[in-house]
Amino acid sequence: MGNLLTLTTFIPLVGAAILALFLRGDDEPAQRNAKWVALATTVATFIVSLFIYGQFDPSNTDFQMVEEAEWLLGLQYKMGVDGISVLFVMLTTFLMPLVIAACWDVKTRVKEYMIAFLILETLMLGVFMALDLVLFYLFFEAGLIPMFLIIGIWGGVNRIYASFKFFLYTFLGSVLMLVAMVAMFTDAGTTDIPTLMNHEFGSQSFSLLGIQIIGGAQTLMWIAFFASFAVKMPMWPVHTWLPDAHVQAPTAGSVVLAAILLKMGGYGFLRFSLPMFPVGSEVMGPLVLWLSVIAIVYTSLVALVQEDMKKLIAYSSVAHMGYVTMGIFAVNQQGIDGAIFQMISHGFISGALFLCVGVIYDRMHTREIDAYGGLVNRMPAYALIFMFFTMANVGLPGTSGFIGEFLTLMGIFQVNTWIAVIATTGVILSAAYALWLYRRVVMGDLIKESLKTISDMTTRERAIFAPLVFMTLLLGVYPAPVLDAIGPSVQALVADYETSVQAFNAANQFAAN
Repeated sequence: MGNLLTLTTFIPLVGAAILALFLRGDDEPAQRNAKWVALATTVATFIVSLFIYGQFDPSNTDFQMVEEAEWLLGLQYKMGVDGISVLFVMLTTFLMPLVIAACWDVKTRVKEYMIAFLILETLMLGVFMALDLVLFYLFFEAGLIPMFLIIGIWGGVNRIYASFKFFLYTFLGSVLMLVAMVAMFTDAGTTDIPTLMNHEFGSQSFSLLGIQIIGGAQTLMWIAFFASFAVKMPMWPVHTWLPDAHVQAPTAGSVVLAAILLKMGGYGFLRFSLPMFPVGSEVMGPLVLWLSVIAIVYTSLVALVQEDMKKLIAYSSVAHMGYVTMGIFAVNQQGIDGAIFQMISHGFISGALFLCVGVIYDRMHTREIDAYGGLVNRMPAYALIFMFFTMANVGLPGTSGFIGEFLTLMGIFQVNTWIAVIATTGVILSAAYALWLYRRVVMGDLIKESLKTISDMTTRERAIFAPLVFMTLLLGVYPAPVLDAIGPSVQALVADYETSVQAFNAANQFAAN
């Protein structure tokens, strides 16, 4: 099959066009048809993406299945995948049918809701496959629009505030990235990402407004990209948009936000910051490590005092992304392997936790922790599923959550023992807030009258959780499918990084003598 990447990326857009052009009315049959068309589209996208995974050769560290064409104004359309991006493509296509299935109870503007998610899937896939700066930026920024609408139209009471905060934070961060991209094009004369990864940007230190810029242009460009990716992750202290966005977003929106959209920040660090600005990464790396460890401890403590279930899980996501940035900027095999594994694993686990909140929210229409208690008496299947993903979130051995955290801590231990020790306390804190939440919601006697008629999970809800349980267990017991796919590409990335940093250090040594 030729043009597999383009086909996978744009199938959801075709589905959205079919819904927009051919589906009329807002009665029940029309709503049902919209859901089935969206589900069929996302399933078809997943099936086609399996061919990408089947044809992918992990031992080849170059970009594979590359597709090129000239498009508007002489700009380049170029798509490809390597060991770092292929798994994010698979994560996106795997989760989107489950997201659509979770939307089945939506009653307002169903067609538009499905169109927003299908367009969002195309834009997310484009981010992970784009091999051109302009193309990447278009996909990266355009992804804000459907998510802005999903929160702003179908969200909670304060949805307008949350959607604008989400949009402004992420958009303003990306403006600096655009400036850096223009500077990169001016320097290298191309917007081709593989070429830019091999281009040496200036690392000569200079003085700017009386401040010595170690690493020169590379450090400034690194900071510009960092502004965008740190907000997207989100890293402390630019994380405050995330809890608001999660609390106000509908369940399906929260799943996409936590499971896929946050990963774009980590992917950006791996695709741009480390390979293109190795000297900048080396200079600024210690700052990222300390920001990451602050995020892990601080947001875990904040999670402990939350009264809203979604807000607690949102702060938990920020803490887990702290492990990711820590692993990436450890810049060694274990650290980066662990960071990527953590992102993939977090996609399944956090998505499932937000779905768990959605299950009881659909029944009781409140996310307040105090409104629940004793659910195990009426919802034994739900209690089991919620317990499983709570333990996976804590990092229980045998689940995918353990592998990612363990590898990132191994990676950071080789770089900075103090940061590793402080970060490890995050594991204990995550157990505290996750088990505290579970005990208050699920355990105990069923005292509240409103809960005495609550029903257990439906067949549809159980079917949504089954693939997530399977993947969390599979990767926890047998992590090879992820580690084998990313291993050679990560090894090449680390080797190139070390070569560049050694050359910079040698040049500085020579200049000093």
